[in-house]
Amino acid sequence: MPSLTYYLTASVIKLKGLKKTFSESPINYARLRKDDVHHPTKKHTLGLPFRTFAVGQASITEITPNEVSNPDVAILYCPGGAFVYGPTEINWHSIATLVKQTRLRAYLVDYPKAPENQIEAINRSIDEVYAHLLGQYEARNIILIGDSVGATLLTLLVQRLLQQPTRELPNSLILVSPVADASLSNPAIAAVDRQDIMLSVPGALSAKRMCAGDLDLCSPDISPLYGTFQGFIPTQIFIAERDIMRPDAELLAEKLRNAGAPLRVVRGAGMPHIWPFLPVMREAKQALNHIAQTITENAQASPVKTAEATR
Repeated sequence: MPSLTYYLTASVIKLKGLKKTFSESPINYARLRKDDVHHPTKKHTLGLPFRTFAVGQASITEITPNEVSNPDVAILYCPGGAFVYGPTEINWHSIATLVKQTRLRAYLVDYPKAPENQIEAINRSIDEVYAHLLGQYEARNIILIGDSVGATLLTLLVQRLLQQPTRELPNSLILVSPVADASLSNPAIAAVDRQDIMLSVPGALSAKRMCAGDLDLCSPDISPLYGTFQGFIPTQIFIAERDIMRPDAELLAEKLRNAGAPLRVVRGAGMPHIWPFLPVMREAKQALNHIAQTITENAQASPVKTAEATR
């Protein structure tokens, strides 16, 4: 059964009217952007020191633990926001918590957003950020984590790296409620939409169209479900039960598994979209602790080359 803190969090989400916003098409991205935090303070990084700098069109914030456990390992975090808004305070607090728990440096990327920018420019921005980190860290020591469309962008990054001759692949990838298919055409989504307290198809689909521009929503340039998975890096996927992104996230996990990728799946029974990052909830704290443990384990070991059993 969900905890009392889950019901408190669900009540706040409903009061904020997020479901209503995502039920509108076109989506009111200006309303969503009211919660954006583009210039963090120590309040947002939970007191941890940070510095912000530009890489191309992106703004990068390096968050450093008070005591670094391994200076050779870095976390690259790509927050979600339907391609049209973010990062928000939730994103900042989540990555700062992970920095404290793992004692590793993290880099939050505030990438250009739609509709002012389309997926080609956003993907290029992610490539530039990763290339910048390669100037400081070995690829095998960079751990990727993303939520929602941030998870989408990092999955697309890995798929592009797999097609390059140098194949400078990162250590591992952690996906929290990934958006695997921008078209949202999976017939199983409709039933989940009625249970989702946060997202709805009309607004989410509208945001994806704003980002795609003239590109087909099923293009592997915006929908990783249609890209390559052969040789994919170790991946952990957090799939929420009451999330319209669940049916496609399950297909993503199936494709990774069929390709022999090292894969772990964590399911949130009764949980909403990006539940590990939601404040107050007991289930969120447990999931975030799980993510911190995974990052610590991955930082201590080189990427495995054989498939692991899915759990």
